[in-house]
Amino acid sequence: MTLVEHLQELRARLVKSAIAFAAVAVAGFVYFRPILRWLERPFCATKQSHVIGGHCTLVITSPVGSFSVALHVALIVGALGSAPIWLWQLWAFITPGLHRNERRWAVGFVGSSLVLFAGGAAFAYLVAGRALALLLGFGGDVVTPLVNIDRYLSFISTLVLAFGAAFELPLVIVILNLAGLVSARRLSSWRRMEIFLVTAFAAVVVPSPDPLTMLGLAVPMALLYELAVVIARVHDRGKARTAAAHPYAGLGDDETSPLRMGEV
Repeated sequence: MTLVEHLQELRARLVKSAIAFAAVAVAGFVYFRPILRWLERPFCATKQSHVIGGHCTLVITSPVGSFSVALHVALIVGALGSAPIWLWQLWAFITPGLHRNERRWAVGFVGSSLVLFAGGAAFAYLVAGRALALLLGFGGDVVTPLVNIDRYLSFISTLVLAFGAAFELPLVIVILNLAGLVSARRLSSWRRMEIFLVTAFAAVVVPSPDPLTMLGLAVPMALLYELAVVIARVHDRGKARTAAAHPYAGLGDDETSPLRMGEV
């Protein structure tokens, strides 16, 4: 394919991804009320939730607040709900440039990335309730929290994206190991630095300043790092056994290999 043909295919993939995003976003806009009720559950589970008419509620502070909330929910649903489609379009675009074994690995990586991101998002949803209870409980009975719904949705979406992206860490490490850029022994030697970096990362990306939410992200990241080290160690051992079985395994890079009669 020529460069123009590649650009035309890229445009077609982007158009399909945009159509999928728009379709899912429209569905999210139409059904934003039940989706919003589901997103409000972490807040409603706290003792500090504001109850009006027997139901907990979040407040708006502008005349266009309700429309802004519906649009915000639609964008979140569109980005997350259409992820399998636009990831598949990305995969279909790069597939022709890969070898058969590379395509097999790429399918596994795409599937694993979806599973890991979904796991991180689900874990963030579970942690959000405890984080909100801790944050809103600082005021005690002295203050009554009236949480703005736009800021609440920003809090939830940031938390979900941060946890989802952080849970991709083992996949990145495994890819680097399979590419031969880092070994399991090197990863093990970086353990102290890794603990410091994931803690600093959690402190920066988590939208709330409480240590509970920060540890809720840092601890799973550290455990996932250890899982990636185990996978890298298994791969390195298999690679070492394969290399040891090669007939020229003992030769140095600057040595001439012996010529066998059958190879003439």
